[in-house]
This record gives sequence, C-alpha cells and structure tokens, in this order.
Amino acid sequence: MADDTETKHGGSKNGKKEGLSGSSFFTWFMVIALLGVWTSVAVVWFELVDYEEVLGKLGIYDADGDGDFDVEDAKVLLGLKERSVPAQPASPESEENVQPAETSYVESEHKTADIELEEEIQSVLHEALHSHPGERHEDVDESVSDQWQIKEEETFEAPATDDMLREFETEISEAYETPDSVQKDADPMVEDVGAVESESYEIPALDDYVADLEETVSNPDTPGNSETMPEDAVEHYTEDRVHEVYSEDQEEINEDFDVAKDLSGIESKQTEDDMAIEPEESEKPVKAGDYSDDVQVGESEKETEQDKTEKAKKKKKPKLLNKFDKTIKAELDAAEKLRKKGKVEEALRAFEALVNQYPQSPRARYGKAQSEDDLAEKMRSNEMLQQAINTYDEVVSLPNVPSDLIKLSLKREADRQQFLGRMRGSLVTLQKLVQLFPSETSFKNDLGVGYLLIGDNSNAKKVYEEVLSLAPNDGFAKVHYGFILKAENKIAESIPYLQEGLESGDPGTDDGRFYFHLGDALQRMGDKEAYKWYELGYQRGHFASVWQRSLYNVKGLKAQPWWTARETGYTELVKSLEKNWKLIRDEGLAVMDKKRSLFLPEDENLREKGDWSQFTLWQQGRKNENACKSVPKTCALLERFPEATGCRRGQIKYSIMHPGTHVWPHTGPTNCRLRMHLGLVIPKEGCRIRCAQENRDWEEGKVLIFDDSFEHEVWQDAESYRLIFIVDVWHPELTAQQRRTLPAI
Repeated sequence: MADDTETKHGGSKNGKKEGLSGSSFFTWFMVIALLGVWTSVAVVWFELVDYEEVLGKLGIYDADGDGDFDVEDAKVLLGLKERSVPAQPASPESEENVQPAETSYVESEHKTADIELEEEIQSVLHEALHSHPGERHEDVDESVSDQWQIKEEETFEAPATDDMLREFETEISEAYETPDSVQKDADPMVEDVGAVESESYEIPALDDYVADLEETVSNPDTPGNSETMPEDAVEHYTEDRVHEVYSEDQEEINEDFDVAKDLSGIESKQTEDDMAIEPEESEKPVKAGDYSDDVQVGESEKETEQDKTEKAKKKKKPKLLNKFDKTIKAELDAAEKLRKKGKVEEALRAFEALVNQYPQSPRARYGKAQSEDDLAEKMRSNEMLQQAINTYDEVVSLPNVPSDLIKLSLKREADRQQFLGRMRGSLVTLQKLVQLFPSETSFKNDLGVGYLLIGDNSNAKKVYEEVLSLAPNDGFAKVHYGFILKAENKIAESIPYLQEGLESGDPGTDDGRFYFHLGDALQRMGDKEAYKWYELGYQRGHFASVWQRSLYNVKGLKAQPWWTARETGYTELVKSLEKNWKLIRDEGLAVMDKKRSLFLPEDENLREKGDWSQFTLWQQGRKNENACKSVPKTCALLERFPEATGCRRGQIKYSIMHPGTHVWPHTGPTNCRLRMHLGLVIPKEGCRIRCAQENRDWEEGKVLIFDDSFEHEVWQDAESYRLIFIVDVWHPELTAQQRRTLPAI
C-alpha cells in the first residue's frame, strides 16, 4: 500500500525522485514562459533582428519560383509536393506571349489550375459587364428606332455612374482594408505573392487592324438610324446606360428602369463620390418581394453545379502585376490606397509620377486611368473621361501586360465609350477583345451587344450564332438571339431561345425586355403561358404589375388603366378638344384627301393584320413645322397646352385605321404619360379598345383617357375607316422639374 501511494505521488519504489512534483513543474513552466515573453519584447524593442534581411534570406528556400518562402514552399521541402521549375525570362522575339517555359507539376494538375483561373476570370468579368445594377440610368435616346439602336452623339441628357466593373474588382480584391464609405471603383492589387504569375501579352501593332475595324463599323449592314422612339419602345433595344454624359444640371428624379440583373453575389456599395454624382434618374428596380427561393424551370440542377464550383473560383484572383510591377508593388499599393480612400487628386498625382518614372509599367498606367475615371465622375467632366479612355487604351499597348489587366482595361474602355455615346468606338474596342481572346465567348457576347447598340442586328445575329455553335447552352447568347429573331418577326422560332435563355439563369438574362418579348411572342401564338412569364417578370421586379409592363418608369405615380378628365387635372385641354373636335376633324380629313402620303403606315410590328396609318404633329415635345402647315388651326389650338406640346415622352397625331385591322396586345414604354383619344370619325359599331381588362368604344367629339403603359389592344371590324386624334400628356403627378429633365422617349 505504501508503494502504491509513493508511486502515485511521483516517487519510485526505492524512494528516489524520478520527476518533478506538480507545483515544481508549474513554477518552471511560468519561468520559461516569462523568459520567452521578455525575450520577444527585447527583440522587437531593441530591433535586434532585421526581419527584412531574414525574410530575404528565406528566399533561398523558394521552391515554387514565386519569389518568396511560404506554405507552398514548405510543402515542397517536406516532400508533400513536387518542385516546380520557375519560368524563364522571355526573349524579345517571344515576348508577345510570355508563359512559364517548363514545369514539373503533374500535367493534369497544371492544366486544371489554368482552366480554373481562366474560367474564374471569364465568369466574373462576364457577370461584371452584363450585371446591370440598380443605380443604372435610363438609356433611351431621342433617336432610337431599331432594336437596341443608338444614335451616336457627343452629349446626352441622363448622366449616370456605371460602377459594375469596379464592384467586381472590389469583390475580388482583398488586398486592402477599405472602409464601407470608401468602397469605390476597386481594382485588385496582387497580394498573392505565392501565386503563379499571370499569363502576359505584348500587344502586336493594331493600327491596320483598327483601321479595318473602323471602316467596318462605320458601314454596318444595318445602320438603322431614326429620329423617333416607337410607341412600343421595348421593341427597340437600348443598353441600360446609353446616351449619358456628365452634366451640371442634376436633380434626382428617382425613376425606375428595368435593370434588375443577376449580380451573382456581387454586392453594390455606393461611395461618397457615387452619391455626389447621383443622376437625375436613379432607375432602381422596385422588387415585388423576396424571390430568392423561386426556382425557374430547369435551373435547379445547373445552380447546384454552379454552387460546387463557386467556392473554387473565389479562391483565385485576377493577376494584374507583371514581373517588373511586382518589384514596385509597394509604390503601387500606396497610390492605390489613396484612390480607394477617395483621395482622387492625390491618387492621380501619385500614379502620374509612377508612370513618368516607370513608363513601361502596365499597372501604374491602369491606376492612372482609373484615377482619371474617378476624377471625371467627381468633376462631371467629359473631357477628363475621354482622357481616362485614352489611358485605358494605352495600357494594352505596353509590353508584357498581364492578360487579366488587358481584359479589365479594354472592357472598362468600351464601357466608358458607351457612356459617352461613342458606340462605334466601343465596338472597335470590343472587337479588339475578341481578337485577343478568341476563345472567350463572353467577349463575343459583348460584341453582339455592341452591334445591337448601333442597330446592326445582322452582324449581331452572326455573332450569337457563332457563340451558340461554340457554347450551345449559353443563356446570354440565347436570349439575345431570340430577341433578334423576334425583331425579324420570326415569332415561333424566337420562343425556345428566349425561354431557354431565361431558364438558364445566366448573368445578363434576367432582363425585363426578355420577359416582355417571350410573353409577347407566346401571346401572338395564342399560348396562355404568356401571362406566366409576365407574372414572373413582375415578381422579379421588372414590371409594375402583370398588366403594366412599361420599362421606363418614375416610381410612385398613380397607376390605373382608365382616367377621367377630372382625375388628370387637364379639364381645360379636354374641354377645348371636345369643343373644337369638328375643326380638328375637318383639317385631318383635308390632309387625307389632298396629301394622303402624309399619313405613314404603322411600322412597329404591332398589327396582326390590316391597315393603320398616322400623321404626327408633335414628337418628343418637338413640333413638326411642316406637318402643322397642313393643319394650322389644330396646331394653334394645341399651343395653349404645354402639358401636351411639351410632353417629351409622347406624341400628338392623327390615327386612321381601316376595316379588318387588329392591333396586338402591347404596352407603351413609360408610365410618365397618359394618352387621350378624341373621336373624329367613328363607325356605329365594330370598333373597340381594351386597356387591361376593360373594353371601351370611341364616340365622335368625346375624349377617352387611358394609361398606355398598361396592356391595350384594338379591333377594327367595322365597314368603314375610323379616325381619331391622339394627344399624349405628362402624368399629372410629375413635378415641373421632372417634366423638364426626364429624357425624351
């Protein structure tokens, strides 16, 4: 028993101590710990160790060729990973495409890493360009007449800030600690010093190539220039922020525009500068509710696959530094931090100094371009923005530019060119991207949009056919190809492309235009599934309701299909029209009899059948002087009512419809106007109009008022023609400032 007790207390059977008691062990432990702490303090306090020198010496243990000693090097030294041979410097002859010369990694592992990096860059960049966040602004120009068609101009009305690409850069950059209030226009600086260096390119001379492109772009197959926005503006495709420049007269109008895009987890955060340049129309989609749990047909399996690869993609970052830029990384970091803190002028000076000191540094030049871009927003300067565009273009002309930096530079350059309305210049830039990266379908998709923006549907169609031959399941290409087919009146052919594209859930497909056109195509085919897609478009925040499907809206305005004169507040206008209806009628009939050619056929693809023509007096708030010479009394009568003649989102016109005409269900482009119909020559029976779910008939000398942003449809089954006078007026709840500054439609 004594032996057992002694053994339990640390003694041996012969009574000799073979260990320390518990209290002694604790005492020595504390002594050693305190010595360690004081030693560490002494080392730091008296600077006994030069850590830079130590870290530099550790470089001799760099086993993977990335320039430092890290966990990957330790794995190699411990035999857990094979040693790689670092890339050899490229000779001048081979400098156009610098890649690692040799590697001893397992081939499959190496290829997998390259593929993952390329997929990551392609995916994130594609999402950045095609995800249109809520702060985008109205893209309707006064001269749009074809799908996605833009008139190229120097100055425009609706300023806006497009930070999509920069939000992407902020998302992927973890190199800086950026305050929430300053998370702006972030591009990642490479912090992964242990990562394999990015593939680099030295851009070949492109002068001849660009000249050819400019000649091609200046003579598209389908120039499609027009001076008016059609009644059904959704038929005419415009990019979400076209025709915008910086202007001085800014007031937020809080207009909704359907730009609800799939951001794929990229969160938009406004900065102080963003708020300072908030445009007059904020075009922020109003969501009907949380639809995060909604599952579109056929998308669940795909999302599951995407979820599996998303984490792997997030681990890698675009590589923006070449070998030389890594040697000046500290200087680049310092300048970049100034930019991210919102000190735009200081950042620009810092990057300009770096460019002067290191003229061959792509990252310094890119930082200069970004700083100029930021300053242009801050100053509202189109001249400064053009300077930024030029600097972005300079980046890609330097030697040994990392491929990821080329992509970011050219995409941002194209984006800013579109912002200024330089659609043809943007198209040239997009074609450069496709030339340099021919295997990336996302750039081809962007090029297709570029063609659509200048009304060149023919070349856009060829681009999307090429994309679909390479990637048959590309949802972005499908919705745009379907869009083009529908514009060609190939209704049945367009449906599967639009439907499958929307069901894919791919970035850039969740757009109100595609829900609209799919529903419209199904309606024209007599398929009741149309309203299922309208309902889904409403749930996704693209439409104000299933029936009200306009895309250019000011939120908060009273919405109802039919109105009375008293509800509009325009009783004097209505009384004047009804009192003088015979005068208006007689002048219209005189034009029909003597100058029938002044009545132009409806050309917006709204008729199923029949004959429908119009004679326009005012368009987008602009008087047609020549037309008014034919009906001078009518025009003089209207001059007293600026709510009509000054309505830059409407028209004033005669409309004649002959027997046997049916107008498809359709909606107008905006909720900012109401439409008055004055009956002039109305058959006794056979003519009717439906707005939403209510039918009404015209009467001679009487005014009908409805909101044409709601679905409406017309039948003319009488035995003689029907003549009415159409007067569009501003929505009565719009303020004077809104009426003055809203872009024309």
